[in-house]
Amino acid sequence: MTREEAEQVLTEAGTAEDDAFPLLEAAIACAIHDYPHRETAPVRTLAANAAERLAERMARESHDDALVETMASDLRLNGDLLHYDDPANTDIIDVAERRRGLSAALAVFYIHAAAQAGLICRGVDFPGHFLLRVETPDGPVALDPFSQGRIVMPSELTRRALLAGLTPHVADRLDLLMAPVTDRQALIRLQNMLYVRALRRQDFEGAERSAVRRVLLDPEDHRPWLDVATAREKQGALAGALAALDRARGLDGHGQMHARSAHDRIRLRLN
Repeated sequence: MTREEAEQVLTEAGTAEDDAFPLLEAAIACAIHDYPHRETAPVRTLAANAAERLAERMARESHDDALVETMASDLRLNGDLLHYDDPANTDIIDVAERRRGLSAALAVFYIHAAAQAGLICRGVDFPGHFLLRVETPDGPVALDPFSQGRIVMPSELTRRALLAGLTPHVADRLDLLMAPVTDRQALIRLQNMLYVRALRRQDFEGAERSAVRRVLLDPEDHRPWLDVATAREKQGALAGALAALDRARGLDGHGQMHARSAHDRIRLRLN
């Protein structure tokens, strides 16, 4: 698959309804968009094996236990503690080959397998650490895919929330801490992470690519265009940055002030 073909997949995913969002295929396209012409069969093979094994386990185990045992024990998916900042940890193709990654990347396999097996599993955009919410007959439980899928108890959710800077009256609200996000938002979270990491490495082309993927995945959101503009400005592509800011201004009135300020600043650099 070429980068152009990956963009077409992401464009189609961006127009899909949330309940029909093709998470696995969109995640593969994101990886190819970053580094094209790679073999994607390992991702699909791992995803198919996960769905098959999960369905078998669900016939004899509780839903949350079946999901954890399938993903963490049978398929050995886990967080990469030793090389946390390795770019491979956010690339779905590399994660499939290494069986190591960050929570937001590992979550793609959890969510996809659960959907195929008829289990309700959604991402939780928890501060600083992506989690999963699994619906069980006894109520929802939070799982941490980075830590072998272990259950995160309510008291620990509150503790983590406080450490992340949330106020006590918010940190005690489990309904807020475990609020599920759509599959689209889960994948966008991963692209946000890639954007921040690319900026940190001063890989401004990579930062632009990750922001463009967010544009394609959620074409009605003005915010990715602001990040495209930032990445282009840092590359010295000022005309391209202005074009991105114009797109942001055209999408959302709430972004008008920010976009106009940045637009004027970049325009002065061109004069």
